[in-house]
Amino acid sequence: MCEYCGCQALVSIDQLTREHETVVHLISHVRDAHRHGEVTRMAELARAIAAVLGPHTEVEEQGLFPAVAADFPEKIASLVDEHRRIEAVLAEADGPFLTDPTWPERLIETLHLLRDHILKEQDGVFPAALAVLDTEQWEAIEAVRARVGPHMPQPST
Repeated sequence: MCEYCGCQALVSIDQLTREHETVVHLISHVRDAHRHGEVTRMAELARAIAAVLGPHTEVEEQGLFPAVAADFPEKIASLVDEHRRIEAVLAEADGPFLTDPTWPERLIETLHLLRDHILKEQDGVFPAALAVLDTEQWEAIEAVRARVGPHMPQPST
């Protein structure tokens, strides 16, 4: 992941980045399960990804994104839309995924979107935030994090 701009020196960005890294790790396990036709395992991993993304998305959407939205309104709106699309497919892991033969492929496609989404945030939003946010805005982001906390499951391999 990105390390060139120094934004990870901020606790808020470092935590978001670590969550991204956890998600990328889980994605690799989903791909392995998909190759082996292990749909139930894919659903288990999708639920783990959703658990990481729950508080992560709250920090972004209630803290980081509002702080940078005035400078980048279309980009932030697009990222929020991607959050909803990703959440919708991940949520199906709690539903009738075993009876929907399209779900495994849709999950894999969604995880490609998620991987691209992560890169947009790390290569675009995080460095931009470093450049444009003031101390009060970073404190507001930290307050959201303190309220929602992190969720970092230890995936089984």
